[in-house]
Amino acid sequence: MIIPKLFLKTIKRSGLGKNLFDEMRYDDAGAEIPDFVLNKPAYRNAQVIVAGDNFGCGSSREHAPWALLDFGIRVVISTSFADIFYSNCFKNGILPIILPPEDVDKLMDDAGRGANAVLSIDLESQTITGPDGGEISFEVDAFKKHCLLNGLDDIGLTMQKSDKIAAFEAKNATTMPWI
Repeated sequence: MIIPKLFLKTIKRSGLGKNLFDEMRYDDAGAEIPDFVLNKPAYRNAQVIVAGDNFGCGSSREHAPWALLDFGIRVVISTSFADIFYSNCFKNGILPIILPPEDVDKLMDDAGRGANAVLSIDLESQTITGPDGGEISFEVDAFKKHCLLNGLDDIGLTMQKSDKIAAFEAKNATTMPWI
């Protein structure tokens, strides 16, 4: 549902946001469905999604987080996530937050305020501040937090060791020139 299969032909990370939740956002003629939440004026520029259980189920390809990110979503809050989707979010710069059902219900209720339903997520302090000023704490793996705070994906993590890689390559070229 996040990004339908017909849009999975690309290997580019950009351009998928327009088709995010395509089957729910648009009718058969391609016109927006006004009742879909992200088509409503108050939520068109949303950066946070508060979702139901097992968000991302069936969305094991990286295209799902790519589409969310391209649309502008930076955080997804749910009671649970599909494992591969959850991992792909971190690898692509999206923070998936797992909260107990009562906290998600509270945030869903807050979301009913429309344009006034602003949430602030502070990854450093691991808190969500709601429109009423109330705070909810959340847990996140320390390594994944470090990567998000520093904008590191798998390639970025590898490049942090570029001096060691270069030294290894230089030594290898000298000790095993036939390779």
